[in-house]
Amino acid sequence: MLQYLIRRVMIVIPTLLVISMVIFAVLALAPGDPLAQLALNPSIPESTRELIRKQFGLDQPVPVRYVRWLTSLLQGDWGWSFNSRSPVIDIILQRLPQTLQVVGLAYLIAVLIAIPIGIISAVKQYSFFDNLATFFSFVGFSVPSFFTGLILMLVFAVGLKWFPIVYSTSLQVDSWESLGQQVRQMVLPITVLVVQQTAALTRFTRSAMLDNLSLDYVRTARAKGLGEQMVVLRHVLTNSLIPVVTLIALGIPTIFAGAIITENLFRVNGLGQLLISSINSNDTPVVMALTFIFAILTVTFNLIADILYGMLDPRVRYS
Repeated sequence: MLQYLIRRVMIVIPTLLVISMVIFAVLALAPGDPLAQLALNPSIPESTRELIRKQFGLDQPVPVRYVRWLTSLLQGDWGWSFNSRSPVIDIILQRLPQTLQVVGLAYLIAVLIAIPIGIISAVKQYSFFDNLATFFSFVGFSVPSFFTGLILMLVFAVGLKWFPIVYSTSLQVDSWESLGQQVRQMVLPITVLVVQQTAALTRFTRSAMLDNLSLDYVRTARAKGLGEQMVVLRHVLTNSLIPVVTLIALGIPTIFAGAIITENLFRVNGLGQLLISSINSNDTPVVMALTFIFAILTVTFNLIADILYGMLDPRVRYS
């Protein structure tokens, strides 16, 4: 196991290095001036703009800027935002709680709902429950999240007025009343995310279970007198979780990347909304930090999924 982890880490380091080079080059060569807003302000003279450009290192060649950025990153400095003139890491930490509250909770609920539904659908194949779950899975997976969000807003926010349309980031939870308001404003964005994520996880779980239910070891377990619940949960489910674990592990980084469409639709002041606003304003330090953090999380959870394979399937060996 230790040798396997060392080999994977030796692969991860150059992989992340190449990813950082590609992302930095794309953002550096993209059209648009990060300091274009300053040029529109007549009160800021040209000399001041050039001084600001030098302070941010924008007058240097792209390779020099990349080396400076990478050196600062290794020292724990993620740079400064062009728009807010604040440290990038502080901006991300300010937005992270909102994303975790909405996107993280939605992903947890989706996992807890999807796996049992997928198991029951596979065990009771072609039953009324299976047909109903399959229908809603296809609908949830096919309908775009912005369409689902708009329908929920029109029905439950505009029509019935049960929930607010806009998510209030400034709400302070310090009483039972404010807690109720927080829960109410989280219902619609979480529902949109749960519908889409549950659909995908349900289909994967059902498909993996059906692949194993027809194998010889399942018939052998039943012939030995094991109960159906023991056969399904102890034998079939354990082997079926390998592709599901991969999907879940690779989906966790998307929590920290934020739900771009849903956050912008409900005005959730999270990382997804931050990424879109930073792209629109050419705030490359923030965009670079968010995309590189997402790359780190993707590689890390991919490694975690590989380690979990050995725990779920004893046939997997790391030597």
